Amino acid sequence: MSICSSLARKFPKLTIIGEELVVWVDPLDGTKEYTEGLLDNVTVLIGIAYEGKAIAGVINQPYYNYENNEKQQLREHRNEAKAGPDAVLGRTIWGVLGLGAFGFQLKEVPAGKHIITTTRSHSNKLVTDCVAAMNPDAVLRVGGAGNKIIQLIEGKASAYVFASPGCKKWDTCAPEVILHAVGGKLTDIHGNVLQYHKDVKHMNSAGVLATLRNYDYYASRVPESIKNALVP
Repeated sequence: MSICSSLARKFPKLTIIGEELVVWVDPLDGTKEYTEGLLDNVTVLIGIAYEGKAIAGVINQPYYNYENNEKQQLREHRNEAKAGPDAVLGRTIWGVLGLGAFGFQLKEVPAGKHIITTTRSHSNKLVTDCVAAMNPDAVLRVGGAGNKIIQLIEGKASAYVFASPGCKKWDTCAPEVILHAVGGKLTDIHGNVLQYHKDVKHMNSAGVLATLRNYDYYASRVPESIKNALVP
């Protein structure tokens, strides 16, 4: 049974993408990485918005603690994966505005370090130019919006920069809540707050900029040429 069907069954009065309460679901965030066996990139996202504002979210990592086994030709056998020793497989991270976020240990990148996480499979000149403008100490290229926000809240990256149309509201609703619940911020490249009401455009056409801390620093480094190229 699909996630949407299950929600409709359990909550018959709940409208998916409708009314004041809207549920945004991505059953497979990191699709390309999934097909390539990069299972740690894959998440399931369920976000809840009320009157256009993201208020609650769940990020499930079904393959958390799985390791790719390239020596066994994982690319040729996409369903093969190897669990690490004594690994607990899978985890769920969740958050509610005003309540907090749970299921992980909050960490921050060391002070003064600028580590950017960005797309692995949907890059272009706008993306690379914007990342370069951040003057990063390191760049992480990974799949999945949910996975990138997890990197922010676990201290692996300091900013998620995606200066391109591509990701959708179901990619950002749940991760945004969890980031905001621990004091972070997620907007489009212009600094606009994303809206999640039922009639909103699904595409985040002006990209995504997200940080756990020091949002203003990263926002100030977005070139005007890139802002002009991305229409909200």
